Amino acid sequence: MIAFVQGPVAAIASGTAVVEVGGVGMAVQCTPNTLAGLRLGEPARLATSLVVREDSLTLFGFADDDERAVFEILQAAPGVGPKLAQAILGVHSPDALRAAVAGGDEKALVAVPGIGKAKAAKLLLEYKDKLGAPHGAVPAQKPIASAPAPWSEQLHSALTGLGYAPREADEAVAAVTPEAEAQQTTDVGALLRLALRGLNRAR
Repeated sequence: MIAFVQGPVAAIASGTAVVEVGGVGMAVQCTPNTLAGLRLGEPARLATSLVVREDSLTLFGFADDDERAVFEILQAAPGVGPKLAQAILGVHSPDALRAAVAGGDEKALVAVPGIGKAKAAKLLLEYKDKLGAPHGAVPAQKPIASAPAPWSEQLHSALTGLGYAPREADEAVAAVTPEAEAQQTTDVGALLRLALRGLNRAR
């Protein structure tokens, strides 16, 4: 198992970061919030989980060990693969997810692309005794001082990466722009959750 990768960030793209480790570029699949915390050329340390398939080896990266542990619990559930597990963490932080599961908040899971009401109900039962209680109060999202690209571009890439059409992503970015400007925040994770709520209401 590759427990973590550490080194300068060589590239950042939609859903992927490349971390240079001993002269080798390691491509790591990350959530938009994790990518937003990375800076090109600066050192980074990502907890990782290697997913092995017959035709692929995919390395998923996380901001910390807790996020990785939750990812591994999520993807072990029937009908949930690594991509959906990552999508869940793209919408909810580990403690926000624990709080949602503990409170039986079906709407929180339905906010994740690819999860409908029936699946959300099943997953709440599946995860109820596995995720545990939140480790503390769910913190308010903090603004990001600077980002490797404008927040709107990151948000657009995150939405298209989750399967939304470019037109839908454009409309969602436009819809959350007033909120982002009012709160003076470029927190891509918080804005992604806001955009997803709007998209779900529109469907």
